[in-house]
Amino acid sequence: MTAGAVLPTVLIVEDEMMLRMRAVDMVEDAGFSSVEAVNADDALAILESRSDIELLFTDIQMPGSMDGLKLAHAVHERWPSIKIILVSGQLKLTDDDKPVDSRFFGKPLDVKQMTAELQDMIGTGTLEITKDVDALIAAAPHPEAGGKTIRSESSGSTQELTAENDSLRLLLEQAGIDAKVLLAQAGIDAKEREAADKLQKLILEELHHRIKNTLATVSAIASQSLRTATSIEHGQQAIEGRLVALGRAHDLLLQARWANASLEQTIRGATEPYVTIGSGRISIQGPDIRITSGAVIALAMTLNELCTNTTKFGALSEPAGRIEIVWKIDEKEQRLHLTWSEKNGPVVHAPSRQSFGTRLIGTLGQQLKGSVKMAYDATGFVYVLDVPMASLVAPA
Repeated sequence: MTAGAVLPTVLIVEDEMMLRMRAVDMVEDAGFSSVEAVNADDALAILESRSDIELLFTDIQMPGSMDGLKLAHAVHERWPSIKIILVSGQLKLTDDDKPVDSRFFGKPLDVKQMTAELQDMIGTGTLEITKDVDALIAAAPHPEAGGKTIRSESSGSTQELTAENDSLRLLLEQAGIDAKVLLAQAGIDAKEREAADKLQKLILEELHHRIKNTLATVSAIASQSLRTATSIEHGQQAIEGRLVALGRAHDLLLQARWANASLEQTIRGATEPYVTIGSGRISIQGPDIRITSGAVIALAMTLNELCTNTTKFGALSEPAGRIEIVWKIDEKEQRLHLTWSEKNGPVVHAPSRQSFGTRLIGTLGQQLKGSVKMAYDATGFVYVLDVPMASLVAPA
């Protein structure tokens, strides 16, 4: 590719915030530029407005008017020159299922393989990978080796995350056997047993899908945390903090049975590990609403980054510092406005480089089809989120 040439552009369609960010890194590491969309409707709008998209990289399971597979077929029919990569943590596609010449990969994705596939499909790109994440992972002290460094021929974390969990598989199989025995002992007839078997199959498939997506998310958190880490210790702390935040969000969703969870409880759950509500150092105020599981995880991860940053560099790094979180609903426009304001802290400055945490904070607006504004004021850092209610609340 000659100097000054325009980089090929890849359209990434993924509704999970962390996985979309990871896909962006893969595309950029392969040497290309990227455009992001959170569902098929957004993707089609982007394709209709620009002519430089050379490859569609889409997840299959997505909310909206169509899933990723239908999107791929629509794109292939209307823009046949655009190459297509399909990914899924649940489905397995045959050649008959997908558009001609498209490629399919299961989650979690292997970074090196995806980089090679992208370059094979649209060229080698022009960017160079500035940091070898695998080297960082391989050089990390392993707790089972007494802190000694363990080297491997390939990325140990990728191998572990892409391998099937044999223990879990055996447990699920045993659950199926136990269920059949209980049904027989209870004297349930064949039709009821068949219905129960179908229900159990659906539950196990959904569980498997969520496990695969969670593994892919964990892989994305680890890779992106190490990508900008200044040291192994810094990377380890960042990974641990983000995984704990993800776990707290899942705990909240489990209590709500993975349905709509409380916005107030999401904010409390994300901030209380850093500062106690009622201590005088943080105040939260706004009407409580029920928000979708995707919004809970995205908001919880963002608040974790905000709390981590303010503890290190902002208001909570000084005794007199405090945080105000206020949100309100514009009933006329049907939008939520949330403001995070830091008071009585040190003078803050915009970061000199865009870390994973900074990217994550800014990505929440796009995830919820709204906007994010960040101001590094003399009085303290201010974060403003403005999103449509339709992105937060499930349809009635």
